[in-house]
Amino acid sequence: MRGYAVLPAGETALLVDQLDPADVLPLYDALRRHPGVVDLVPAEATLLVSFEPSTVSRAAAPGIVEAAWDLREAHDPTAESDEVVIPAHYDGPDVAVAAALLDVSVDELVSRHTSLLFTTAFLGFAPGFAYLAAPGDPLALPRRDTPRTSVPAGSVALGGRYCGVYPRESPGGWHLIGRTDAVLWDESRPEPALLAPGTRVRFRRA
Repeated sequence: MRGYAVLPAGETALLVDQLDPADVLPLYDALRRHPGVVDLVPAEATLLVSFEPSTVSRAAAPGIVEAAWDLREAHDPTAESDEVVIPAHYDGPDVAVAAALLDVSVDELVSRHTSLLFTTAFLGFAPGFAYLAAPGDPLALPRRDTPRTSVPAGSVALGGRYCGVYPRESPGGWHLIGRTDAVLWDESRPEPALLAPGTRVRFRRA
């Protein structure tokens, strides 16, 4: 049984909607191997698929998605992925509150955070902002009741079931547990975003 819906998105793209978050990256990985697919934009429960119109007709596009769906379980999007290590100082203004919400000490929160292997689920919110998920969502937290109007660049944060690093100063409602000097977005690099969907990430105490 298909676990998604397909919606038109212009003349050369489809939006695969209503996905289980666990299916997004495997489907992304299966589709990115197709020569007629020119761009993929994953989100928490959707995947935007853009096709090369000279290679894939609009009528044929849903069939390519369906074939990739059947193959998705054979793909582990993290198997061939690079692993990025991000050094972090755990002195964020919310680290004690986050630890209390998780009913652990600050040291235990840091220990858990640095022991996890995160996977970049998708990017959004701001250029280079990666939503990092860990198996079982062990550090899931509700967002702050009152968002901040300004969060410093490099802030390491927890929000919902994700961890993230703010690439630049911006508003934000996640709990700030630390900071890093890692540059998440640099337009002078061939690939401006440090993290891509499927990239594995570990944090190391600086």
